[in-house]
Amino acid sequence: MQRRRYGPKTSARVGEEEGQRGAPPSFGTPNLYAIAVGRFYEEVAELLVQGARQTFEAAGAGVEVHDVPGAYELPLAALYCARSGRYAGVACLGAVIRGETDHYDYVCSEAAAGISRVSLDTGVPCAFGVLTVDTMEQALARAGQGKRHQGEDAARAVMRMAELRVALGSAASL
Repeated sequence: MQRRRYGPKTSARVGEEEGQRGAPPSFGTPNLYAIAVGRFYEEVAELLVQGARQTFEAAGAGVEVHDVPGAYELPLAALYCARSGRYAGVACLGAVIRGETDHYDYVCSEAAAGISRVSLDTGVPCAFGVLTVDTMEQALARAGQGKRHQGEDAARAVMRMAELRVALGSAASL
């Protein structure tokens, strides 16, 4: 998994300042988020990342980008990010475009279920920013070249869920 970092630098991990060195932090590093992005459709992926990154940075959050081959690999990337204890949340981005086989249905289903499972199993918010469309034109329209931007939407969703988790405190951690 390739990693790139954007935004402000962060200091010690949550929990370390309380003498719990080595213990995984409860809520990740405040204001640091991960983007896990499936790069199978590179043009769409880059647009999604740009929108999410801009949304995180506009909110004053730092962001690190982790590239994976495609949408099917996103749940495992999200799990690695969530278990690292570094992030307040993970925005999972990518695109799956329908072809002539059932492959589309399997990839969409597994990506959605896996990302949801990571959120539920770890308590770390993971947003589903994967486009599931019939054509490249539909994907581009939903990646900022039309009325919607799924990258921005995923960033806003994961920040809101991280905010809710912190607001509810220890009752929200698993």
